[in-house]
Amino acid sequence: MRRIILNLSIALRSLYSFKLRTSLAVLGVFLGTFSLILVSNLADSLAAKGRMELDKLGKNLLVVRSGRVLRFGPQTRLFTEAANLTLGDAAAIAVGSPLVAAVSPASFKNFPIRYGSVVLSSVLVTGASPNYPEVRNFYPKEGAFITEEDNRQLARVTVIGRKVAEKLFAGENPVGKYILVWRVPCQVVGVMEEKGVDASNVDQDNQVFVPLRTFLRRFVNKDFINNIFVQTADPETLAPAKKEIEEILRLRHKTKRGQKDDFTVIDLKDVVALKSQATYMITTLGRISAVVSFLIGAIGILSIMILIVNERRVEIGIRRAVGSRKRDIILQFLLESSFISFLGGLAGVLLGLLVSILVFTLSQLPFTISPGGLIAAFAASVMVGILAGIYPSQKATTIQPVDVIRS
Repeated sequence: MRRIILNLSIALRSLYSFKLRTSLAVLGVFLGTFSLILVSNLADSLAAKGRMELDKLGKNLLVVRSGRVLRFGPQTRLFTEAANLTLGDAAAIAVGSPLVAAVSPASFKNFPIRYGSVVLSSVLVTGASPNYPEVRNFYPKEGAFITEEDNRQLARVTVIGRKVAEKLFAGENPVGKYILVWRVPCQVVGVMEEKGVDASNVDQDNQVFVPLRTFLRRFVNKDFINNIFVQTADPETLAPAKKEIEEILRLRHKTKRGQKDDFTVIDLKDVVALKSQATYMITTLGRISAVVSFLIGAIGILSIMILIVNERRVEIGIRRAVGSRKRDIILQFLLESSFISFLGGLAGVLLGLLVSILVFTLSQLPFTISPGGLIAAFAASVMVGILAGIYPSQKATTIQPVDVIRS
């Protein structure tokens, strides 16, 4: 231990003599550690956000949309629109596929809503089935949701989202009051919990729900629907259930071989996976930049250690002459190179954590700290110092006292 302490004190004095070069060597390791920690934390946070978005949409969920959908997400685009997705299709899916646990048909359209003198010009009105909360994992916080009796009787009742309640009632209790949805007066029977924006970029708090049959008869006077939400028993059955649903609908819609489908079955896990591809690219580029920074740091440490060896030939020769062993010389220079990388790694870890917290706070991303990223970054910084110090330490052991005396 005394030898280690002595060697460490010598290392500190030596590095202090080359302050600028030492700082530049530390900077390379610092940037590599900082980049790796920041990217790892952000990658874990974005992955957690993806899981949260899936939970907002509903667990093990497939969405059947009328028409052909080119893109589903922030800018959902319909390539063709069809008018032949029906309640009968929803019933056929529920009966025809053993992999399906629940089916919830729905339809939607934007309408103006009014309460007193307050008018909301365009709010998403969704005709929903009674099992919509269970399938979509979206429940009322106050009051109740639409019942089967409401749906059967074409009742004029509505359940409103949190933002709609705040805009229309401004702190009042909405339950029991009447609002005008388009031209239809509807009694508010519930207020939904706060949910936020889902993966399809729909603000679930800025919508109202009415019974599906009420919506079809009193609001749009049509028999076809926009959506069928299908929930499977577990995540592993999503892909086979999707194929079964497609076969059932092709048969019902009399789609011939080679003919384009007039519907789209969307696996929401695929939607989140597509969104995560951009995250994966950013993560990969961040890790590449971290590796480059570590390489620059290693080259910096290697160059400064070679310089230190050349500058300290007399010291090394004297130490060898008075009995220092080769392993003492090797330990001396490995300690110096490791200390440089340790300083850079420690600074990178601390600043990486601080910047991660700042980013999470400003962007409202889920707060996550990646233990694997911390361990990998710190281990990489230490390894850089050790590997970069091997050659200079070996070179130092080749210095002989007689060569120093001659020079």
